[in-house]
Amino acid sequence: MLLRSYAKVNLCLAVAPPEPAGGPRAGWHRIASWFHAIELFDDIAIERAVTTAYERAWAVDAARPTPIDWPEEKDLMVRAHRALEAHVGRALPIRLDARKRIPTGGGLGGGSSNAAAVLMGVAALHDLGLDIETLRALSRPLGSDVAYFLRAGDGPPAPALVRGFGDIIDPAAAASGAVHLVLPPFGCQTPAVYKAFDALAPRPFLEDAARALSLAGGETGRWESSLFNDLSPAAEAVEPRLANIRKGLERAGHRVHMTGSGSTLFTVGESKPEAFGGCVVVATRLC
Repeated sequence: MLLRSYAKVNLCLAVAPPEPAGGPRAGWHRIASWFHAIELFDDIAIERAVTTAYERAWAVDAARPTPIDWPEEKDLMVRAHRALEAHVGRALPIRLDARKRIPTGGGLGGGSSNAAAVLMGVAALHDLGLDIETLRALSRPLGSDVAYFLRAGDGPPAPALVRGFGDIIDPAAAASGAVHLVLPPFGCQTPAVYKAFDALAPRPFLEDAARALSLAGGETGRWESSLFNDLSPAAEAVEPRLANIRKGLERAGHRVHMTGSGSTLFTVGESKPEAFGGCVVVATRLC
């Protein structure tokens, strides 16, 4: 079984203040975000085997390969496989070969997408008969974005308005057009970005969530000029080089956005930004 594990961009992202201490989700943040898949994907091949083996490497055409230096037990694909085994109470031996193109630590959802692909692929190969809601329940300990990438059938995940802690996923308007990813030579650590977000003046979450709902519902005519990300100032506080790249792109006449908690920036439209500051620019499309 060969699966395409697609990347996504957050066309808008509203983030609430952290949940208060003492609650079951203390320190977590509610979101309201318009998720949209793009035509950038990893290839994940899975086959039934006698014993399990994992292979992880960059595809030959990967634009920004970085060391795959994290241990297997922390890899979301491995964790997804083991979560399925724990759920059914038996071994599900596979050979997994992942060829990656989605940069790590860039806010493009590569790890979450990979985990979703493994959940769907292994469940199908071993005829487990698990529906999407069961897979989504299994995905929650893996990360809040994994559920978005779980879907029935082939092809990229459909656009969605993702709310709550990533557990409320509703259909959203489909956008179209060219997207240029600007990949800096560094990543942004999500915990550090959220910590910086908490230290800044709080955003008006209900107002921003309403903006996200309007955009994702197709109620805004010129959506390209209305995109936003509440985490952008926090990411730039954590990594000042990101601000320098954004300002340089804006001086060149581009409207620049950030996906997730960074560090990937993107522009919408056919005009391709010039690469500078050690960045790599990748042309793709919304899908």
